[in-house]
Amino acid sequence: MSNAAHGESLQHTVYSTPFKVEPEFEYRDTPSNYPDRHIGADKLPEKMKVWKVQDSERGNVVYRSYGFEDSPDAEAIAVGFNFGKEYGAVGIGRHGNILQWGYADPPSKMTEAGRKLFLNCICYIHQFDRLPPLVYRAASHRFNAIRLALLIDRITDESFFSSTFAPGLIDEYRGDPQGLADYYRENIEFIYRDSTFLVDSELKDLGLTSNRTPETLEKLIELLGSPQQSEVALRLLERYTGRSFVSAERWQQWFETNRERFFFSDIGGFKFFVRPEDYPVGQRNQSAIGQALFR
Repeated sequence: MSNAAHGESLQHTVYSTPFKVEPEFEYRDTPSNYPDRHIGADKLPEKMKVWKVQDSERGNVVYRSYGFEDSPDAEAIAVGFNFGKEYGAVGIGRHGNILQWGYADPPSKMTEAGRKLFLNCICYIHQFDRLPPLVYRAASHRFNAIRLALLIDRITDESFFSSTFAPGLIDEYRGDPQGLADYYRENIEFIYRDSTFLVDSELKDLGLTSNRTPETLEKLIELLGSPQQSEVALRLLERYTGRSFVSAERWQQWFETNRERFFFSDIGGFKFFVRPEDYPVGQRNQSAIGQALFR
């Protein structure tokens, strides 16, 4: 990572409380690795707005952009300007009660804005004391299916293909990385991972539009009452919750009790989780990552 952070999405409270952070913006050439790893449809600009955090270029991104904010215990605070990962990789983030600061210089080598942000982050993380993360890494995010699809012409290791893509896809799309990426992009709401990245045809056949919304859970529970569709509905419920209840009534009770606290995490294993009632949710800075992925 370089000594700077991207200049978009500075609305998070850490940029104003308790100290007002006033970055000095500049424009730098877009790193050559950004277009190479960009999965969005639009072309990245030749120069990007950034602000200097510290003097040296020591440090590293704390997490890839894909999936960092797919659970309520994590939030991106700054996108790091980097020369090794994709645009959107997290330079400063929070996961549970852990502050992840990717810049390595001491405060004496930070800019004034960098020092104030560092102090603000320490103050901010205090409110999450003794609140461990809710989700731990169990799988790769679905966006990785697109990213890795674009690399199929560069990789010759057959074990990579067999551990990443469903059988038959490589033969179908060999020599056509963009075609494979488009296949996953068009089915982004149905991707899950079970040894490889798969597209859930069973869910599509039921006429549902996504595997990661509470509305899908509710509809699958409703289908438990259908003689024709109860078997597949139960299989999908168990796939996406990791739970097994003895009756449709028990599934419905579980759903109603937790209706407002469900969240879906690819990183957690492509499963629905229930946020504990008293677990605080931070200020999402989603546009920082979202703009990076889909600008």
